Amino acid sequence: MQADTATDTGGFRHDLLVGARVVDVAVLCAVPAVLVAVFTLPAEVRRSFAFAYTDPTLPTAFTAHYVHLRATHLAGNLVGYGLLAGVGYALAVLGDRRRFFLTALATFLLAFPFVLSALNLAVPRNAIGFGFSGINMALLGLLPLLLWGYARERFASDASVRPLPAAFFLLVGWIALLALPVSTTGVGIAGLATAAAGLAVGVVYALSAGVELRLPTRDLLRTVTSRPGYGDLFVAGGVLLVGYPIVGFPADPTGTGRVVNLYVHLLGFCLAFIGAFVLLAGDVVDE
Repeated sequence: MQADTATDTGGFRHDLLVGARVVDVAVLCAVPAVLVAVFTLPAEVRRSFAFAYTDPTLPTAFTAHYVHLRATHLAGNLVGYGLLAGVGYALAVLGDRRRFFLTALATFLLAFPFVLSALNLAVPRNAIGFGFSGINMALLGLLPLLLWGYARERFASDASVRPLPAAFFLLVGWIALLALPVSTTGVGIAGLATAAAGLAVGVVYALSAGVELRLPTRDLLRTVTSRPGYGDLFVAGGVLLVGYPIVGFPADPTGTGRVVNLYVHLLGFCLAFIGAFVLLAGDVVDE
C-alpha cells in the first residue's frame, strides 16, 4: 500500500511538471509582479490611474484594475490571485485544458478591465474604482469549468458538460446568500429569495439536462480519495470554489473602511463563466 501511494504521488507531480510550461509560469508570475510594481508608484500617480465614475476615460478603464491604494488591499488580491490562478492552472494542465485556461486568462487580463469598467457606469455615483478583485472573480467563474475538465480527464470520462449551468445557478444563489444575509425584512428577503431561486433553477436545469440528482457514490468517492495528489487537487478546487465567495462577497462591504464593489465582483464571475462555457460547449478552443 505504501509503495502504491508513493507511485501515485510521483505520478501526480510528474504529470504536472511535464504538462506545465515555463512560459506559462512566467506569464502567471508577471501579473503579481505588475501589481507590485504599480504599487511602488507615488500615491498621487496611483490615484490618477483609478477609474472615476463621474469622469471616465478609456486609459483608466484599464489601469484601474491594476491599481491598489492600500497594501492590505493589494495583499488580499495577490493571495486570491495566487490561489485561483495556481489551482486553476494545475487543473487545466492535468485536465487537458491548458490552452482553454490561457485563452480565458488573456481575455480576463486584457479585455475584462474595459468591460467591467464600462458596465460599472450603469450605477452612477461620485466615486472611484480600483483593484484586481474583479479579475480574480473572473478566475473564480472559470473554476467550475476547469474542475469539470479535470474530473472528466482523471475520474469520470463520461462526465457531460450539460449540467454545468446548473452549478452556475447554485453558485449565484450561494453568492446572494452571502452578500445579502437572511432576515425577514428589507434586502434580507431578497437574498433568501435569490438563493432559493438559484437552487430551484439549478435543480430544474439539471433535471431537464437529464442529470440524475444523487449523492456521490461510494465508488466515485473511493476513486478520488485513493489517488493522492490528483484527489487532493480536486478537493482543493472544490473548497476554493465554495469558500472564495465568502471573501469576495462579504455581508458588510464597508467593514474594512472601504466599499467593496459587489457589483463588479458579480459581473466578473458571471461574465467569465458564461463566456468560458460558450467556448467549452462549442469546442471552440482546440487543445
